[in-house]
Amino acid sequence: WAARCLDKLMSICPRGLFRWFIVASCLTELPAELLEFILCFTVLGHVDIANASCTCRRLRDVCHGRGKVWEHQFRHRWPRLLRYYSQLEGCDWLKEYQKRHTVGLQIRRTVESFSKRFFAEVVILGDSFTEIESLGAPGHFCEDELISILNSDKRKNLTLKYYAQKILYFLRQQNILKTLMEFLARPPEQQSALEGAVLVDQYCNPLADISLQSISSQLNEITDKIKKVLQLKNPCHPSQKVASDFTVEDLDLQRQVLSALNSVLFDQLQYRGNERDYYNPLNSYLHQVLLRRMGIPISLSVLYMTLAKKLGVQLEPVNFPNHFLLRWCQNSEIYDFVYIDAFGRGKQLTAKECEYLIGHQVTPDYYNAVSTLEVLLRMVGNLLNIGKRGEGNEKSYQLLRDSLDLYLTINPDDVQYLLLQARLYFHLGIWPEKVLDILQHIQALDPSQHGAVGYLVQHTLEHIQHKRHPPEPEVKSRTDQEVLYSVGLIMRHKRSGYNCVIYGWDPNCTMGVEWITTMRVHQLPNGAGQPFYNVLVQDGTCRYAAQENLELHPSPLEMGHPEIGRYFSAFMDTYYVANEELQARYPLDMVHTIRTIQEFYKKDTQQQQQQDRPADAQLHRALDG
Repeated sequence: WAARCLDKLMSICPRGLFRWFIVASCLTELPAELLEFILCFTVLGHVDIANASCTCRRLRDVCHGRGKVWEHQFRHRWPRLLRYYSQLEGCDWLKEYQKRHTVGLQIRRTVESFSKRFFAEVVILGDSFTEIESLGAPGHFCEDELISILNSDKRKNLTLKYYAQKILYFLRQQNILKTLMEFLARPPEQQSALEGAVLVDQYCNPLADISLQSISSQLNEITDKIKKVLQLKNPCHPSQKVASDFTVEDLDLQRQVLSALNSVLFDQLQYRGNERDYYNPLNSYLHQVLLRRMGIPISLSVLYMTLAKKLGVQLEPVNFPNHFLLRWCQNSEIYDFVYIDAFGRGKQLTAKECEYLIGHQVTPDYYNAVSTLEVLLRMVGNLLNIGKRGEGNEKSYQLLRDSLDLYLTINPDDVQYLLLQARLYFHLGIWPEKVLDILQHIQALDPSQHGAVGYLVQHTLEHIQHKRHPPEPEVKSRTDQEVLYSVGLIMRHKRSGYNCVIYGWDPNCTMGVEWITTMRVHQLPNGAGQPFYNVLVQDGTCRYAAQENLELHPSPLEMGHPEIGRYFSAFMDTYYVANEELQARYPLDMVHTIRTIQEFYKKDTQQQQQQDRPADAQLHRALDG
């Protein structure tokens, strides 16, 4: 009844505050509980509640800040934030709503400005985000607004989402770095290899839902499976009686634990070493190892060691060259220890067999147990090497940057990696002020590096000067009739078969002689004198393709390229809409794109209809017969 009455009143009354004067005259005689119930209807937004509270004292009292009405508004609009309010009673929901609403507007204005300011940059990093932090708003408010942007209409606001994702990536990484610093400040005996590995995972995948709690929960489930196997073999095993934090002293009982662990982990759950795709970074991320049930020696060893500890067996990490191992302490001499290869299905090895594993002899030092800090450095070092081996695309550069950040957080005075970080930032043309800080730190640590440091300082200062006085962007008008395609069109490569979208073009090939020779452009019928197009490819790469090798895609599809939002604001089923910055550089292209789409797909539809007519006529004759 209340819902029907309110809908009727809202439909017949004019909009705005006057509407609520009319509604108030009809509602004020109702009990407060019923008024609260009515004002919590989902059809009413925060503007309606604000207007209602301005009409009379009765409704103002019902809509007070600590009451149910504003709590409902907050809950309905921002449900993700409720976990930050442990005590819901006594909270001033009106103030919280106003604060969150204001932060949302500030965040959106800032994100919207990024495309105009940073369109020409390779990536956004560092100081570009300080204004987000300078808002002084609670971090969870900022993050919630960024997530709201990312969860909006899938095919629209692509540029806004592109920059919102980069900001969220950076902000989460800063929080994870703070947690990592706190972790490193603990005494060594309080540093868990599992927790450190999770922090590495979180930092490299800040947009994924990864937590120590969720990882531990999955390991507890595996532990329960191992206990069930142990119970069948030995119902009196200590692990069946003690919940946690215990040590099994008897070697035979320890051996039973390791046997059951191997049986569950490798036979029952089918965990294995990823020999086919060893250098895939997913092998180093614990949440992916648990999901895919495969990894590399160090990630599998961290899981194995953690599971063994939960069951009362203490294993030690061994930083063996080329193959991380675990050490089962039975005697004091290194050659009498048992070494466990988690990558090799938990196989137990002697010291001599460890050498056979890598194909050469090593000194006794390599058999020693290492600290959690050294385990993390080895894990991050693996990611660094994978980043170096990358294809030079955005994904490999991101991995290299992330792993360098982690490595230098753990070991901040490593000159070799500091220099690598400075060179990487310089090469990408990003964060020149940070490059100068790194170079100054290198010079203080190792004055012998003055040659490399001096060169980078000189060119970084030139880059800063260039950024202060950037050249005007080149505007390309469609005066050349030979340029058949335009930005936003979804294409297919005739030879390679890949799908792509155009984000730029040149009337002639602008690459150097070496590239033209390597790519055999001179062997094309039209050579380098034809238009060439910058395209975003479905596989995440960016390419430069000759016009004669491209054709309009007969069935346009959405591109999954990570840089799509940098250039386009929306996907319109058959083409992409260039954002304001790209349209400023190609002012006539969107008109050409829409005209091309209309002509091509109209012609394609007509051809399909002509092909269908004989089949339709044949069907009608068959039905008549």
